[in-house]
Amino acid sequence: MDITKTNEIADARKIVESRVGDKGLNLLINNAGVLTWQGFPDITEENMLLHFSTNTVGPVMVLKEMLSLLQKSAAQKDSGMDISRAAVLNISSSGGSISALPREASKGFLAAMGYGTSKAALNMAMKVVALTLIGQGILVVNMCPGWVKTDMGTDQAQLTLSESISAMLKTLFQLNESHHGAFLDRNGKPIPY
Repeated sequence: MDITKTNEIADARKIVESRVGDKGLNLLINNAGVLTWQGFPDITEENMLLHFSTNTVGPVMVLKEMLSLLQKSAAQKDSGMDISRAAVLNISSSGGSISALPREASKGFLAAMGYGTSKAALNMAMKVVALTLIGQGILVVNMCPGWVKTDMGTDQAQLTLSESISAMLKTLFQLNESHHGAFLDRNGKPIPY
């Protein structure tokens, strides 16, 4: 689905709902991402809006649309928070860490201004969601998969898809209520906001 299109998000919810029924959705993975290189002062409004629409607003709207299905799943158990009850995993980026930027900034990363700021906004948005959903049994976590060999990550990246996904899955199964609202790397290590 194109997560910048409200009707496609609603259609996706209908498809998911038809498959999960009254059991609800126990795991939503928000894996939206776009990166177009432009730094300051060359950055354009179009570049910023592209990143925010896809990397920030889209995941929030997907979660909003799927919330009732997550709530159904969470209602099946009366305690705890984990992926078997109800969870939202938002794929973020260490590039969205404001406090880590001075240490990690390179000219290459600074040329991805729209991407980094949109991932920082995603982290904040999902922290707000996590705090809003306290007590509902829905675990909300942001996770950085690392620099992965994909179209976005390029062949110069450090990790294969398999390495990144394997680490994230291992971590995902270890998450509980102590991780609610956290920003983690693929191995479960906290990343500063």
